[in-house]
Amino acid sequence: MAMKNEVWTIGSIIKWTEQYFRDKGVDSPRLDAEVLLSHVLKKERIYLYIHFDEPLEAAELASFRDMVKKRVQRIPVAYIVGAREFMGLTFAVSPMVLIPRPDTEILVEAVIERFKDKAQIKFVDIGTGSGAIVLSLLHYLPLACAAAVDISQDALTVAAENAETLLVKDRVDFYLGDVYAPLTAEKFDAIISNPPYIPNEDIAELEPEVRDFEPYGALAGGMDGLDFYRRLIVGGSERLKDGGFMAFEVGINQAGTVAALAESIPELGKAEILKDYAGIERVVILYKK
Repeated sequence: MAMKNEVWTIGSIIKWTEQYFRDKGVDSPRLDAEVLLSHVLKKERIYLYIHFDEPLEAAELASFRDMVKKRVQRIPVAYIVGAREFMGLTFAVSPMVLIPRPDTEILVEAVIERFKDKAQIKFVDIGTGSGAIVLSLLHYLPLACAAAVDISQDALTVAAENAETLLVKDRVDFYLGDVYAPLTAEKFDAIISNPPYIPNEDIAELEPEVRDFEPYGALAGGMDGLDFYRRLIVGGSERLKDGGFMAFEVGINQAGTVAALAESIPELGKAEILKDYAGIERVVILYKK
């Protein structure tokens, strides 16, 4: 990269990096350049626009250069900087956990809406990963408490770190295990999950940032992508309090099929399907009678 022996300002380095990323086929080249430089400078992105003519120090330039090299290898920005914004909060992330997506905020907002007028509730998040869902809910529902389950100890370590940072660690218990296996017979007001839902054979077609760097186990949902929904629904009704609900994020064109999976469970009543901001059916809510 031609960054040595020149005076680079914030403005000139962003412009150069944006074009370099675009030439390398990186999505959102301008945004990625700004996020990486903000991280190096330890400033908000707005700072970059106010200080366009500020020159970079040699150490800052070297650090930024290393990050740019990683990004053109298609390593996700969130893994490079070690953090991702979600629900207005900052979550530490690592290659051990799925990067939180804006689509998942639809799920979190739906649960908040259904619990906002209730006092003390307890819910469980299955496949918690970074803890983005469960910890966001605890942040915005200050009387709630929760359990969080993941099959990966590395993921639980990241989630526990986030719980401490967000000051909610006293209201969440973490469990290592597969789906409901590590839980007691306790019943919950809600069961929430963003499970792996990509059909196994489709993973090879994903963009390299996802396919090559995000954890396979957090993506692969079996032959048809629905393996985890079957397990969550069949085992979930007996773990819900009367009037409770299950809320799941689903993949494109999966909502109707996931809702239909509940029809064979006598304890479950109506299904509700919510769309994301792009009009895609993204969340399925199943209510217990």
